[in-house]
Amino acid sequence: MTFLALLRHGQSQWNLENRFTGWVDVDLSPLGVEEAVRSGQLLARCGVDFDGIHTSVLTRAIRTGNIALEQAGLLWLPVVKSWRLNERHYGALTGLNKTETAERHGAEQVKLWRRSYDTPPPPLDPGGPYDLAKDRRYAGVPIPATESLKTTLERVMPYWNDAIAPDLRAGKNLIVPAHGNSLRAIMKHLFAMSDAAVVGLEMPTGNPLLIELDAALKPRAARYLDEARAEKLPPLP
Repeated sequence: MTFLALLRHGQSQWNLENRFTGWVDVDLSPLGVEEAVRSGQLLARCGVDFDGIHTSVLTRAIRTGNIALEQAGLLWLPVVKSWRLNERHYGALTGLNKTETAERHGAEQVKLWRRSYDTPPPPLDPGGPYDLAKDRRYAGVPIPATESLKTTLERVMPYWNDAIAPDLRAGKNLIVPAHGNSLRAIMKHLFAMSDAAVVGLEMPTGNPLLIELDAALKPRAARYLDEARAEKLPPLP
């Protein structure tokens, strides 16, 4: 058996401000730091010897991982970062307040953009404050102008197949601190979830989901380490 801990980053400053964040590099809020500390304490007590981390190139996920590792006494573990584990790109919604956006466009339209499987928000116009074309971390990367959950999954899965899955097959126990939608993509794959089911999947911030995998990387068991803040899990495939 190998173990995979999926960890949604702690609350970010824009989570606190109720703004669409996506690929914008926002830091953790004070509560987010506390959640990362708690995550590390939980991982330290779960009984698994972890061997490495895969995370995104966004500060809130990287810091969540680093803080958790420090709390668990595991700062020496190798960390691999990839843009493919970034949060979903929210296009023209990026930076907007969610409540004000619903008032402007209608709650049903915003719900469709946020929660449907394959309907992306309007694309981000080039040249604005959230245009990442000149960001060095994305040199040579096909930066999206917007993403649905479907296209986010299509972006995440090559990294799963080429990097995370080989490590797991080699017997490494991994921690993946990432984002709500990139982790939804991994969950959809592992638990063979339908398009409709994954739309309703929620993952709490700062609460590691520990998944036990068999040799074929099929989940044998799964549990949130903080049971008091757990969300409902899909059935095992």
